[in-house]
Amino acid sequence: MDLSVDHEIGGRTLRLAGLNRYPDPHQIELKQLLCNLRQPSDPLATLTPDNLFVGVGSDEAIDGLIRCFCIPGVDKILVCPPTYGMYTVAAQVNDVEVVKVPLEVEGVSPSFDIQPAKIREKLESDPRIKLVYICSPGNPTGKLVDPDRLKAVLECNWNGVIILDEAYIDFASHGKSLAHWVNDYPNLVVMQTLSKAFGMAGIRLGFAFAPPGIARLLNNLKAPYNVSSLTSTLAAHAVSKTGLEVMGSHRELILQQRDRLVRELPKISRIGRFLGGYDANFLLVEILNSPRSIGGQPDNEAARAVYSQLAEAKGIVVRYRGNELGCTGCLRITVGTEQETTKLLAKLEEVFREDR
Repeated sequence: MDLSVDHEIGGRTLRLAGLNRYPDPHQIELKQLLCNLRQPSDPLATLTPDNLFVGVGSDEAIDGLIRCFCIPGVDKILVCPPTYGMYTVAAQVNDVEVVKVPLEVEGVSPSFDIQPAKIREKLESDPRIKLVYICSPGNPTGKLVDPDRLKAVLECNWNGVIILDEAYIDFASHGKSLAHWVNDYPNLVVMQTLSKAFGMAGIRLGFAFAPPGIARLLNNLKAPYNVSSLTSTLAAHAVSKTGLEVMGSHRELILQQRDRLVRELPKISRIGRFLGGYDANFLLVEILNSPRSIGGQPDNEAARAVYSQLAEAKGIVVRYRGNELGCTGCLRITVGTEQETTKLLAKLEEVFREDR
């Protein structure tokens, strides 16, 4: 029986054939396309399918690494808050303790840099810490990790693995991914996803670049057919030449609106500073308890009120992050389309007028 189906995707006909068959458990063709996406300029540092694990979103890699390297009830992971919450969730599910070494959040203007000396001190004093999860660009900070600081952690005398989560890397400047470093450091894993810049969160496709030995462990641990044929086909299209052109054009539109928000938000009197960086598709913004002109300060109650009013009365969902380290009074605002940006700016003005 021929179960082939033709679909129009991105202006091209995509043929979805063989749906009566189990998917390829090895995904070699897709893995090669993903390697091509992050191939370094140095021919001696070539990425190959042996460097890759492909899974159901980045979350499968986050969980799989804990299952590979941590003994439940014994071992630990290290995270650097404020950061992505799924690392802690996965650790809790696997009965693994979480050790925290915060980003630099001291002072009036937190840098949100990782602190290599403090991380190394923890690692060298506690052999039960087996994994370190670092987010770059950070979530919610939107800031890339300084490569020199990362090197200082990678060169630590410690028997464990550093995981660099690059979910938002395509919103940073071109060439900022450190995926090719996995050929230089035997204890480095770099996770990425098609959920963010590629706009394909619904297909649940994440991947991890790793030294071949670690990639082999992850591939042996996964379910045999964890990635469906449909997901694989759509992912391959996304990272093809045509797909990359589409992603690139959409990315530029998002970056234009990010720049617009950076220009326009400070014109609103109760918007404070931008914290963190400008390397993701969101901004971390302070909400003030009164206008700047009369000394307004970042305030959690004010931020929660704006968050609630936007969601409940204005149909706009942002993220409240005031309880995170160094993020007092902050909302994380995702960058949308031109029309969405216009609506956001107008509705923020409305919220502040209504709150007088």
